[in-house]
Amino acid sequence: MIKLLLVEDDTSLAYIEKSTLEDIVGGYEVVTAENGKEGLKAWQEFKPDVIISDIDMPEMNGIEMVKRIRETDGDTLILFATGLSSPKNVALGYEVGVNNYVKKPFVPTELDSHVRGLLKLKNGTKSRNETHCYKLGKYIFDAEHATLRNEETDEKKSITERGAKILQLLVENKNDIVRREAILNQIWGVEDKDFFASRSLDVFVNNIRKELKDEPRVELKTVRGIGLSLIVKE
Repeated sequence: MIKLLLVEDDTSLAYIEKSTLEDIVGGYEVVTAENGKEGLKAWQEFKPDVIISDIDMPEMNGIEMVKRIRETDGDTLILFATGLSSPKNVALGYEVGVNNYVKKPFVPTELDSHVRGLLKLKNGTKSRNETHCYKLGKYIFDAEHATLRNEETDEKKSITERGAKILQLLVENKNDIVRREAILNQIWGVEDKDFFASRSLDVFVNNIRKELKDEPRVELKTVRGIGLSLIVKE
């Protein structure tokens, strides 16, 4: 069964689409949200296979929601279902990371075809990094086992499990800025306003810097007021 998050501010339309999708042979488990802010929360909790979202919504629109999701999640399939079909809007959607468009109004069987086609394409390709090992200058970072191995000396040092998750998130978005709130949401499940989680993040970041301080090709930078960026020189 495909887990689908439907983000739609028209509650009547969302109810109809949800009911019809759940009746399709092969089945969907559908969770709905009324705007981008609710959509972000549902994405974190529900962990859908596919997100179908409107663009023009109150509180947070679809573009902003997808931008936030793509900061830490490059795998979940996302489609925009919208009447906004100008070239500018289409280009913006693909720029922030949407996989495809379905123009409103649509019939659920059409949407089902789009979703299953995209899932087949996704499942036919290899994952981004199946071994969860990443090269950081002279170090090989094994995220699964939370270790850093020095290729020059073969010395291996352990880091904490949470530290490894933070470093993995940063290295998968290397040379880009990852927002603090995205890290806190992904690793702690809280927002940036949580004082204790925020301070804990600072401690883990300092520890990661210490472990990598003897590798000049790797720098963990704090972008004040925004987030963190792991700069890796190849």
